[in-house]
Amino acid sequence: MAAERDWVVAIHGGAGGITRDAPPTHEVQVRAALAHALLTAGAVLDGGGEAIDAVQAAVVTMEDSPYFNAGRGAVFTADGTNELDASIMRGDDLRAGAVAGVRRIKNPILAARAVLDTSPHVLLAGVGAEQFAAHAGLSMVEPEYFRTEERWQQLERARAKSTELPLAALANPIDHKYGTVGAVALDAKGNLAAATSTGGLTNKRFGRIGDSPIIGAGTYADNASCAVSATGQGEYFIRLAVARTICAEVEFGRKSLADAAKDVIEGRLAMLGGEGGVVAIEASGSVVMVMNTPGMNRGSLARGGEPMVKLFADE
Repeated sequence: MAAERDWVVAIHGGAGGITRDAPPTHEVQVRAALAHALLTAGAVLDGGGEAIDAVQAAVVTMEDSPYFNAGRGAVFTADGTNELDASIMRGDDLRAGAVAGVRRIKNPILAARAVLDTSPHVLLAGVGAEQFAAHAGLSMVEPEYFRTEERWQQLERARAKSTELPLAALANPIDHKYGTVGAVALDAKGNLAAATSTGGLTNKRFGRIGDSPIIGAGTYADNASCAVSATGQGEYFIRLAVARTICAEVEFGRKSLADAAKDVIEGRLAMLGGEGGVVAIEASGSVVMVMNTPGMNRGSLARGGEPMVKLFADE
């Protein structure tokens, strides 16, 4: 029987999602929400649970919080709706599940997990994904559940600045805030997992889908290398296959996780003009959090420790 290892979990609540001029109460609430997500995941791991269950638990808490662009706090599309994406992946057998463009699933990450566990598919979208989730017994809600006044005002500001059909805004969003949430974990058995969930971009059009539900772009986990969850301008993350590229540099390029993440986020992504960041864990248990934005809501927790939460790049 293999000896148990120390577990560790790391999360993010989006890159560029908060600035130092934000109200102090808002900063306190965001830090508390991140700490709660870490403790929730930590309780799963401390009880002998799997990494896949821990990342799911962490993401559910952030989907339920209005402070992140996922689940209840998701941003609005140009049509005034909320379209949600999520994905989850195991590092032991590379099984994965994802949903995209859903409007009525209370916790999209649970739908992604159901795809992983109970279907032969990896990615389901739109109405079909909602039908699958309902059949799986997941909680379904009316679209109004996801509405928050703050996100509605963000849409109104975006609309006021968009005098023409803003195709370019898909790649260059007005507020430059990416509130995607995600988690990565290493459990006591040495297995890795990753999960990501988002509401996309404010004022997005045409059923736009970013990197969050794309395995290899926004989410990837492989026991042979690392687990990664990303946040940022999805178009760039898809083009670079950011999550998989980081893991490949670790596995095949023999780079440290820190060097691989910096190469992709501070190097390749930045050279293309993309913004964002990642949280990642390698099989040895080391945690890396890299961004090329002024901040990224993030945190980590290891067995026997206390939650470590940071918001700004210079923390």
